Amino acid sequence: MQMNELTEPFGRLLASLCTSAAVREVEGGGSFGAMWEELATSGFLDALVEESVGGAGLDLADVEPLFELIGFHAVPLPLSETIVARALLAKAGITAPDGPIVLVTSLDQPVPCAMVASYALVDTGEELILAEMAGLDPKSIGNHHGLSAIIAKVPVADVSLPRPSDGLRPLAATVRAALIAGAAARLTEMSTNYCNERVQFGKPIGRQQSVQHMLAVMAEDMIACRIAAEIGLSKGLDMPIAVAATAKATTSAAATRIAASAHAVHGAIGISEEYDLQLLTRRLHEWRLADGSEGYWAAQLGKQRLANSASSIDWVRDHIFS
Repeated sequence: MQMNELTEPFGRLLASLCTSAAVREVEGGGSFGAMWEELATSGFLDALVEESVGGAGLDLADVEPLFELIGFHAVPLPLSETIVARALLAKAGITAPDGPIVLVTSLDQPVPCAMVASYALVDTGEELILAEMAGLDPKSIGNHHGLSAIIAKVPVADVSLPRPSDGLRPLAATVRAALIAGAAARLTEMSTNYCNERVQFGKPIGRQQSVQHMLAVMAEDMIACRIAAEIGLSKGLDMPIAVAATAKATTSAAATRIAASAHAVHGAIGISEEYDLQLLTRRLHEWRLADGSEGYWAAQLGKQRLANSASSIDWVRDHIFS
């Protein structure tokens, strides 16, 4: 299957469903039922589920561009997380429930989109537990129009399944990496267009050398995020720590630079309620911290490297690119 056979219809679907107005409505507490119903009937939720049980049988590398599109369109629902959760449930022979599912890797850290999720797949350290979100007492972290929440209650093991060998966090972190890459692409595109349209002192501000330099650095970071996400999602559902660390440390570090540059070139309009820029930069900051920031994953990467006596080149080749 050619990737454009997936990305083009998926991109059109998200563009039609997740307009700026629709995203704002969900963030403002409006209903997301119609949006989720369209996503569920599209068939993309089971992209990673084996064909033998009704899915598309794709692997993580195949769906990485789809996860980027989810970030690009600032989808206000845990769509990529649900795709992963449904694959893990199907692999364990468990029928996935209807409704959005978030991935919870820690009970003391904010979980993106937890306020609009129906279920949570929680890593307890010993197993994965599928629980209804209503029973977990999610507490909003209080960000303006933010959908992140902290899970306040330990889940009861009604439905449990084996956890990946290194837990759920590496897999969840690589999902965030792909979302960051998608949002970075959108922000770079928006900033470039704005600089070509905004005229100051008789010429577009994009002709100023300092602005051109800023856009060039943004583009470099955007491509680095895409490469890191592609590497991260190339290893399957049982995600190695070193690969996840590479993907998340790279994208989380770039997220702050990209957000800052986007706001710098847009000026005051970038933080206004009516302008779309803040829909994406807010998400970059949320995804940067979710499931471990660049500092956390850099430390994990260092531990993995120091535990191996091979040369650095051999170690990178064998443990990240193999």
